[in-house]
Amino acid sequence: MIVGTAGHIDHGKTALVKALTGTDADRLAEEKVRGITIDLGFAYADLGGGGITGFVDVPGHERLIHTMLAGAGGIDFALLVVAADDGVMPQTREHQAILDLLGITRGIVALTKADLAGPERRAEVTEQLRAALAATGLCDAPMIAVSSLTGEGMEELRAALIAAEAATVQPETAGPLRFAVDRSFTLAGAGTVVTGMVLAGRVAVDDIVTVSPSGLTARVRGLHAQNRKAREGLAGQRCALNLAGDGMAKEAVHRGDMVLAPALHAPTDRIDAELGVLASEPKPVGTWFPARLHSHAAEVGARIVPLGEQPAPGGRGFVQLVLDRPVAASVGDRFILRDTSASRTIGGGRFLDLRPPARKRRTPGRLALLAAARAADPAGALAGLAAVGPVELPAFLRDRGLDAEAGPALVAGAEVETVGQLALSRPTLCALRAGLVATLGAFHADNPDHAGIGRETLRLSLSPRLPKEPFLTFLRGEAAAGRAVLDGAFVRVPGHEVKLSPADEALWHRILPRLSGEERFRPPRVRDLADELGADEREMRRVLRLTQRLGRTDQIRHDHFFTRRTTREMVAIIEAVAAAGEGGWFTAPAFRDRVQNGRKVAIEILEFFDRLGVTLRRGDLRRINPHRADLFGADE
Repeated sequence: MIVGTAGHIDHGKTALVKALTGTDADRLAEEKVRGITIDLGFAYADLGGGGITGFVDVPGHERLIHTMLAGAGGIDFALLVVAADDGVMPQTREHQAILDLLGITRGIVALTKADLAGPERRAEVTEQLRAALAATGLCDAPMIAVSSLTGEGMEELRAALIAAEAATVQPETAGPLRFAVDRSFTLAGAGTVVTGMVLAGRVAVDDIVTVSPSGLTARVRGLHAQNRKAREGLAGQRCALNLAGDGMAKEAVHRGDMVLAPALHAPTDRIDAELGVLASEPKPVGTWFPARLHSHAAEVGARIVPLGEQPAPGGRGFVQLVLDRPVAASVGDRFILRDTSASRTIGGGRFLDLRPPARKRRTPGRLALLAAARAADPAGALAGLAAVGPVELPAFLRDRGLDAEAGPALVAGAEVETVGQLALSRPTLCALRAGLVATLGAFHADNPDHAGIGRETLRLSLSPRLPKEPFLTFLRGEAAAGRAVLDGAFVRVPGHEVKLSPADEALWHRILPRLSGEERFRPPRVRDLADELGADEREMRRVLRLTQRLGRTDQIRHDHFFTRRTTREMVAIIEAVAAAGEGGWFTAPAFRDRVQNGRKVAIEILEFFDRLGVTLRRGDLRRINPHRADLFGADE
C-alpha cells in the first residue's frame, strides 16, 4: 500500500512519517535548513502487518503544490495531516480538494501536535474537519489525535494503517506496463535511475521498455520494489528502475515521463476530458482559458476549450485540453488543473479521449462519444462507443493500457461485431448491410446497363462510412455470405447481369459480322464502323463498351474491338507460335505472319496481352505465361 501525506505547511507531516517508519523523508540539505519538505520524500516500513507500506511525503507550501501533485497521483491511501493547535488552514482545504478530485476515498485524518491542544480545541478542530470533508470522498475518514513528540495516538494510528493495508486490493498485473516517473538521477556505478509508481502491469529486470513521450528505448538493468532489491515490480508498488540504453542519460528522463511497454507509446497533445470545477472558482471556465495541467507526475501548460456549456463553479462539463507539449497518458487517468500563477486549484477530472479532432469537436456525435467513454468498465465503454459509431479496436486497447490479446474477450463482453480492426454494434452492422443491399438495388434499377457500382463510390454512399481497408473486409464478408458480388473494382448484387436493350441488341447484330469472318484479326475502327452502318459514333462506342462488360468483346486499343472468340483464338495462336520458338520465345513478326495483319495492329494486340500478363516480354521476345494463358477461357 502507498500512503500519501497531505496537509498545510509545518503541520508535522514529515515528523509523523519519521515516527511511523524511522525514516526522515527530508532528503535535501535545503529542506534540513528550512525545516520544510521541498521535494517528494519517500519512506518504507513494515508497520507490523507483514507488508511493506510506502509513504510519500509531499510539500505543503502553496508554491510547491505542483510537487505535491507529482506524488499524489499513485497513492492508495491518504493521510491528511492537520495540526490540532492551528486547525484547518488554506493548504489543508486545497489538499483535500485535490485528493477528492483524484478520486481518493480511503484515508485517515491525523490531528498532529495533540500535545499542544486540549480537549476543547481538539473537538473544535474535529468539527471544522467534518464540515470541510462533508462533501468529499473522505467524509467518513476516522480522525486520530497523535503526537510525534509524546507518542500519543501512534499505536492507534499504526493499527489503523495496518488494517487499511490488509484491506487494500492489489491492482491487476496482467496488462502492459505503465510506470509514472517522479524522479530521475544518476547513481555512481549504475547510471540512470528513475523512481516512481507502477500504475499497471509489471516490470522485470532485462525488460525492454520505452520512455514516453520522448520515445527512447531502454533496458531495465536493475530494479528495487518498495525499497528492496527485486527481480520484478508490480502494479501498486513504488519502484526504482536502473535504465540502460542509447541516450539514456539523467537529462533524457524527466519527472512526468512514463516508462511503458513499447506498444503503449502514443503521446498526445490534445485530450477530451470531463472537468469538475471547484465551487471556489469565481466564474465559469471559458474558451481558451489558460491553466497548468497535472496528471500523475506530469505538469504541462494547457488551454481549456469547453465542448458544451462553460463549466460553472461547482459544476461539471466536457472540455478539450490543448497542451503545450505531448504527454503520455491513458484514458481514465485523473488530472488536476491549476491557474498559471500556481496560486489556486481550478478543478480536475478524468481523460476520456486521447485522439480528439481539432475541428467539429462540439457535434452531437462527439458529445455522445464522450458520454459513452465515461464508463469505467472497458467492455461497457466499448459497447457505448460502438453504439455511436465504429471503434478502431487497436487504438481503443492501446489508449486504455490493455493488451491486444484482451481484444476477443472484450469484444465478446461488449457484444459487438468486428469488421477488420473496427468494432461495430450489431444494430450498426445490420444497418450497414441493409444500406448495402438498398444502394446496390437502387443503382441497378437506375443503371441496368452497368455491371455494378464502383467500390469507392459505394463506400462513400453508405453510413457509417468505413475506412477503405475495413470496408473491403466488410465487402468480402458480404460476398462470402452471398449478399454481394465483387467484380474487380465494382460491386453488384448476386444474379445481376448487364443486358442490352432491344435497340442495342439490334445494333450489335449489325456490328458482329464486321468483327467476324476473315477480317476478324483486323477489324475496322469504331468510327469506320459507324460510317459503314450509318450509326451514331457515340452510340456505337457505348454499345461496344457494354458488350465488353458482357464478355462478348475485348477492347484491344481505344478504337479497336475484337470479339471474345477472336481473342481466345489469338491466345491459341500465340501458344502455337511460342511452342515452335526456341525455348518458348517468339517475335512479333512471327505472330503477325500467323494472323496476317499489319505490324502496327499486331504490336497493339501483343501489348494488350502484355498488360494482362498473358505474355511475358524480354526485349523484342515474348513467351506465354502459363499461369495466365486461360484468362479468356478455352478456345472453342
